[in-house]
Amino acid sequence: MTDPIRLSKRLIELVGCSRREAELFIEGGWVTVDGEVIDEPQFKVEGQKVELDKDAKATAPEPVTILLNAPAGIDVESAMQLISAETLSEEHRYGKRPLRGHFLRLTASADLQANASGLLVFTQDWKILRKLTADSAKIEQEYVVEVEGDMVAHGLNRLTHGLSYKGKELPAVKASWQNENRLRFAMKNPQPGIIGQLCQAVGLKVISVRRIRIGGVSIGKVPVGQWRYLSGKEKF
Repeated sequence: MTDPIRLSKRLIELVGCSRREAELFIEGGWVTVDGEVIDEPQFKVEGQKVELDKDAKATAPEPVTILLNAPAGIDVESAMQLISAETLSEEHRYGKRPLRGHFLRLTASADLQANASGLLVFTQDWKILRKLTADSAKIEQEYVVEVEGDMVAHGLNRLTHGLSYKGKELPAVKASWQNENRLRFAMKNPQPGIIGQLCQAVGLKVISVRRIRIGGVSIGKVPVGQWRYLSGKEKF
């Protein structure tokens, strides 16, 4: 009977790599223990079968960006707690394998409107974080807003040309009806509470707000409380 040892040490014994290479192989998801991917170098093994993928590369995993369909009224810290391998959207469980390292050092950007649901972005990529923060005034966001009440005459036209509400000038936005009780709004860098003010200015009461797009990236068919990876083809 042998004592349990670290997976990284067992891998060094098997393939003759350095300690750092072993850690990179494991953190990159290239190592299996009895057929299951293990991405923690400190994982203890005994007599299990340890294998290194033939295509393994001893490089640090690429930074990831995660798109979460957040429930309404949740703060960023609570939203981050929803992200795990188990909450990856079923429809998006192909291509990239979720690794423990994907859920570390994530930074949130582009906060939701108060009590809104929908697209929240968490990223490890400094380039994407810089894009979403430095260029926030230039990036269009799209919302679906459920409303009730009767819109004033020429309400859509007033929204798209700008109007005032309680003495405050409101920005012009792109607005259209999605159906009889849902409006679509597209605007750049929306200030807190602005959607409610826009709706009130044209005689409507907001029931719910959901962000569906930031720039060229939409949340797509991801259930509430689940997430997907940003693909290499998508750009904010």
